[in-house]
Amino acid sequence: MKELIIRESGQGAFDYIAQQVNVEDKDTLLVSTSTPFNIEKQLQDTFKAIVDLKRVNDFRYINKLFEAVNAKLVQGGIFIGNVETYWLRKQRILQKYPPVINWMVYTIDFFIQRVSPKLCCLKKIYFFVSRGQNRVLSKAETLGRLYSCGFDVLDEKFIGDRFYFTVRKVKEPAFDYSPTYGPLIKLKREGKNGKLIKVYKMRTMHAYSEYLQEYIYKNNQLQAGGKFKDDFRITTSGALLRKFWLDELPMLVNWLKRDLKIVGVRPLSKHYLSLYPEDFRQRRMKYRPGLVPPFYVDLPKELDEIIASEKKYLDAYDKHPLLTDWRYFWKAFNNIVFKRARSK
Repeated sequence: MKELIIRESGQGAFDYIAQQVNVEDKDTLLVSTSTPFNIEKQLQDTFKAIVDLKRVNDFRYINKLFEAVNAKLVQGGIFIGNVETYWLRKQRILQKYPPVINWMVYTIDFFIQRVSPKLCCLKKIYFFVSRGQNRVLSKAETLGRLYSCGFDVLDEKFIGDRFYFTVRKVKEPAFDYSPTYGPLIKLKREGKNGKLIKVYKMRTMHAYSEYLQEYIYKNNQLQAGGKFKDDFRITTSGALLRKFWLDELPMLVNWLKRDLKIVGVRPLSKHYLSLYPEDFRQRRMKYRPGLVPPFYVDLPKELDEIIASEKKYLDAYDKHPLLTDWRYFWKAFNNIVFKRARSK
């Protein structure tokens, strides 16, 4: 097994894999495959560990292969794989070609391999021509897909030109057929009375990033303003959209659908809401969320301050609903337009 792994992936990859699992164990499946069939056809019902040496970039059906691995693992079983991330690919291309030409090649590669698979009009053409080979994947999308397929990240490491990950099976796959994959996305948020609403936004994060909230919080915690610290899920273009609030313009559709009102507590994901005290979670779910949250009036920095700001708003709203929203709107308008307040 050692010789096979070294021949296929190198000494560094073997050392990493050997640290995570016993490659000689009969309950460890070692493969180098891009198709779910080669996982599903195994005569042994379950394994304690599965190692796939093939890079994820060449999987035609990424989630289906991850789901097949999930089905073949015992609860708590280990899966090890690797991917050439978007950043590694960029470095490889820029170093391979001379200056100027390298950026031209990179730009063309970026559009064909990165952009076209995410556009409805070009997606089918892309997969028909490429058969899913050599596609561009970010670290965030790879880990997000793994989480959506029932895994939890145990370890990760950059080795040479690959990003290796070790994950553990913790649950059944979500079988998500509508992930945040295109430029316009719908995010699941908690609405009034706990109703699940889908908030429209321009995508500012890598695909499948919604599955990484708990992972990001566990590793990075929160920064000033209540956002996740060092959030690598945000794309370069996404940061620009957020700076000028362009990503939130589609939320006006939610206002027209009456999922949201103009001023109100921010619509939160299930994970973020779990960070709030239970009693306040129950209280804030009695109200319709808003496009403009109290945050832009009080400009709190810590989560406790954000919660206190929302409590103050709801206390005032209970006494004078219309007057409170009117005052909060213009205070927020002043902070946003003239004081350049931003929720980064």
